[in-house]
Amino acid sequence: MGRPALLLLALCAAGARGLYFHIGETEKRCFIEEIPDETMVIGNYRTQMWDKQKEVFLPSTPGLGMHVEVKDPEGKVVLSRQYGSDGRFTFTSHTPGDHQICLHSNSTRMALFAGGRLRVHLDIQVGEHANNYPEIAAKDKLTELQLRARQLLDQVEQIQKEQDYQRYREERFRLTSESTNQRVLWWSIAQTVILILTGIWQMRHLKSFFEAKKLV
Repeated sequence: MGRPALLLLALCAAGARGLYFHIGETEKRCFIEEIPDETMVIGNYRTQMWDKQKEVFLPSTPGLGMHVEVKDPEGKVVLSRQYGSDGRFTFTSHTPGDHQICLHSNSTRMALFAGGRLRVHLDIQVGEHANNYPEIAAKDKLTELQLRARQLLDQVEQIQKEQDYQRYREERFRLTSESTNQRVLWWSIAQTVILILTGIWQMRHLKSFFEAKKLV
């Protein structure tokens, strides 16, 4: 595989990102999504194949597939699965932090477009934005008021998760800062000790030199 191109997607209040990108035959494209813990993420994608004769992107053939792999901040594989040319993947985060989402086409079928390009449309939804509220309302037979209350509760829960994640980040930053300050302090002490020892050695060496020359 080609070296993954990491693109940082900042998690904003909207909680969803829609974009498209192009990949080649052996190219792997990765994205980093900052996700709180215990948060559901849904990704929807569809692919288009470049038609050299018409010089336009057309819907991909059913034989073309996409492999999706998701890793948590600790590098553990959360999801690794092969999908079709159009697909939907879901996972739930269990560790807060940067999750790496990688997509690449199945190389055995890439001969279908003979070194051409694929355009991949990707939409990532995080938290309560991943919920299908019309489906929930139909399943649980909720009134409009009950559905709205459900949405507000989900939003409050997501805000709480975001706040917990920010506190987690602040704690990690504080520990890193304290560790760095401690290392700087010990390095300064070590430098001072080295300078003192070097000075003592130089003085003794000069004294020995002058005594040998019978100058003192």
